[in-house]
Amino acid sequence: MKQGLIVKSAISAAILATLAGCATAPQHEWEADKTYKLTVLHTNDHHGRFWQNKYGEYGMAARKTLIDELRAEIAAEGGSSLLLSGGDINTGVPESDLQDAEPDFKGMSKIGYDAMALGNHEFDNSLDVLFKQKEWANFPMLSANIYDKKTGERMFQAYEMFNKQGIKIAVIGLTTEDTAKIGNPEFIGGIDFRDPKEEAKKLIAELEKTEKPDLIFAVTHMGHYEDGKRGVNAPGDVALARYLDEGSLDMIVGGHSQEPVCMEAPNVVKKNFKPSDECKPDMQNGTYIVQAHEWGKYVGRADYEFRNGELEMVSYDLIPVNLKKKVKVDGKSQRVLIEDAIAEDQELLEFLRPYQEKGQAQLDVKIAETNGKLEGDRNVVRFQQTNLGRLIATAHMERAKADFAVMNSGGVRDSIAAGDVTYKDVLIVQPFANILTYTDMSGQEVMDYLNVVATKPVDSGAYAQFAGISMTVAEGKVSNVFIGGKQLRLDETYRFTVPSFNAAGGDGYPKLTGHPGFVNTGFVDAEVLKEYLQANSPVDINKYAPSGEIVYK
Repeated sequence: MKQGLIVKSAISAAILATLAGCATAPQHEWEADKTYKLTVLHTNDHHGRFWQNKYGEYGMAARKTLIDELRAEIAAEGGSSLLLSGGDINTGVPESDLQDAEPDFKGMSKIGYDAMALGNHEFDNSLDVLFKQKEWANFPMLSANIYDKKTGERMFQAYEMFNKQGIKIAVIGLTTEDTAKIGNPEFIGGIDFRDPKEEAKKLIAELEKTEKPDLIFAVTHMGHYEDGKRGVNAPGDVALARYLDEGSLDMIVGGHSQEPVCMEAPNVVKKNFKPSDECKPDMQNGTYIVQAHEWGKYVGRADYEFRNGELEMVSYDLIPVNLKKKVKVDGKSQRVLIEDAIAEDQELLEFLRPYQEKGQAQLDVKIAETNGKLEGDRNVVRFQQTNLGRLIATAHMERAKADFAVMNSGGVRDSIAAGDVTYKDVLIVQPFANILTYTDMSGQEVMDYLNVVATKPVDSGAYAQFAGISMTVAEGKVSNVFIGGKQLRLDETYRFTVPSFNAAGGDGYPKLTGHPGFVNTGFVDAEVLKEYLQANSPVDINKYAPSGEIVYK
């Protein structure tokens, strides 16, 4: 029994004793002393992966087959199920991005999702696109902490009620307040992303009065940060669970940090989780916390027993969706399935196929070639200078005829493999359609700017990649700055580029749009990168290799 439920029961008993029969105990639809089976299935951070990848992994058609089979199995055992998403359906694959994620939201509707949290990437496009996506989804998009600045009212549905065999379940939605920093300021200027912890506490209190749910789950897009010690800009699911009254929230289905939440011990994450490994969810302050990595690679399955108002998780699994591993066969490396193959649902596959073909027709055209990998992996580009980060910054610098360039690592979404490069590869790396901007500043202003931007922490999208400049960063200060090989002079004027997202204040960068030297060029970042690669093909990756220009002490 969860401690929070013990406390609730004790309080209830005390109240009833005080009333001495003057009031009737609330009647539940579920039967006393009966054990009910309830399963929560979940995914998160889909990011446009409606189609299987080139190795035949994941994809929504195989996901539907798996979920249909799981639902049938659960129903045959007398149980009930919910299918939830931790958000971020948008942004990541060109075929999806160019079609406003229409195949993804319509595919989720056909799979039968019950609810999703609004993620920060749901705001990558203008709001009219998001409202169009709401129409494509036949399930609620939930967020209790997103408000209209003008009206002070919530902009989206805060919660949804479900009744499973007489068990009343409230599912509330929460979105990281980081969205205000990492979302595109052009699209979210009128939106107030409030503290999700406070909004959750307030909403739970309201629900217990009005809806009187037996269980309260949350779908969140806030991130799971081990022991509450990560999360650069905003707290995540661990902080949320600890903030609430113990046990008042039964489960968090999360997203945003894009990881499998599997614990080795209390507050210790299993670092090297592999498909088919056992996964033990986090438990914080009486609340189970789960997350299913990313892209539909897994479907999370949490099996519960509910009895006399108490909920207990009896098993948990992250089920891989046609994931493969490399093995050596006759001295050659090849990929083999880790678990049994999951057939693609043919009806959904044929529904999605025209979207895939329409996208591919525009994208699978070679534009350049490289002699090695251009490094943009999230776990590298957010920690150190890389050749791809420097190449993108160089492309921006040359296009704007600037002295140096700043590129936020959160805008570098993938690597480019050695060999032929297509337009699709470019759009995967830069899917946000940011505009190239430049600003003319005095050397003193540049120093002030660098002291904010160059000191951004690693493991965040704010961490900056540079071109055309060298410096030393120590103890939160920048020194020894050289631009174009010459020492920075405070009384000279310099031009530098930065994506429009950051120029508008995104990632906590200083806002430049009101500066007298600011210019929006109108050039889209992916187009600038595409043209630079074309003009410099074949691309020699060694030309962009970091060689100690940015020194951190």
